[in-house]
Amino acid sequence: MIFFQITTAATSALPDVPEVQGSMSLLDLLFKGGWVIIPILFLSLLTIYIIIERTLVLSRASRIKTGFMDGIKNSIVKGDLNSALSAVSQHDTPVFAMLKRGIGRIGSPLKEIENSMESAGKVEILKLEKNMSYLGIVAAIAPMLGFVGTISGVIKIFYNISLADNISIGLIAGGLYEKMITSAAGLIVGIIAHTGYQLLNMKIESITYQMEKSGLEFVDIITDHK
Repeated sequence: MIFFQITTAATSALPDVPEVQGSMSLLDLLFKGGWVIIPILFLSLLTIYIIIERTLVLSRASRIKTGFMDGIKNSIVKGDLNSALSAVSQHDTPVFAMLKRGIGRIGSPLKEIENSMESAGKVEILKLEKNMSYLGIVAAIAPMLGFVGTISGVIKIFYNISLADNISIGLIAGGLYEKMITSAAGLIVGIIAHTGYQLLNMKIESITYQMEKSGLEFVDIITDHK
């Protein structure tokens, strides 16, 4: 009984603790990042669009049936170039576009065929790399924008302190939100853009290797059956 009375007295002596408000939504949190969060959000949407668009394009470009060179070889050996052209024209991929150029040059000097296929291959690779440079730009700019937000937040903190001539959590909270949110958002967008850039480049390198391999096989075919 005595213990209960002491506990009750001690509890009543404690200061009232204000209730914690409900947590903010992600959108509300982002808006506290200030004006800098707007270009960062734009860069994030641009990054997502390019990654999805390039992923779909590269997936289609890498679809090659196993043993497709055997059919082309048989047509060339038989002298049926129209059949070989028809076979490669059915597929809209870099490998088949390059082979189509080579088949169309059969009868010309070997060096001319190789140069023609190489030129066609370079054009196809440039198509695969379309918009990739934007990811590199975003990966560099997004963290810098986050740093601009950090500076803006610090300026805001000192400005509020100078107006009130005192320091309190309420005064510095706005600047801290802006500083931390923009820094985090800029880094996250930069990481996503850089990762997407590297992964997509790996896919392009794989397709380039397939093009080079197919080109060499094609040159061997026409060299052996001249």
